Amino acid sequence: MSKHETHEHEQKSKEHQPQAVHEEQHKGPHDPKEINPKLASDIAYWSHEFGVSGDKLHELVRVHGTHVEKIRHALKK
Repeated sequence: MSKHETHEHEQKSKEHQPQAVHEEQHKGPHDPKEINPKLASDIAYWSHEFGVSGDKLHELVRVHGTHVEKIRHALKK
């Protein structure tokens, strides 16, 4: 197989690869006891659960940590 044929074969292989499942299709939290601020799905889930914006949730995580109960307690103050 020549370099040109190999390149064409590689291009065709890439074209037929299935799409990855998008992370935000995940319905629940990644971990029910921890908030992972690097996961958009966790921020979306927990901000909805707590009734706060994503920015507010990030601020709470920076101040109080990632434990769900600590965030819940901070919101009750």
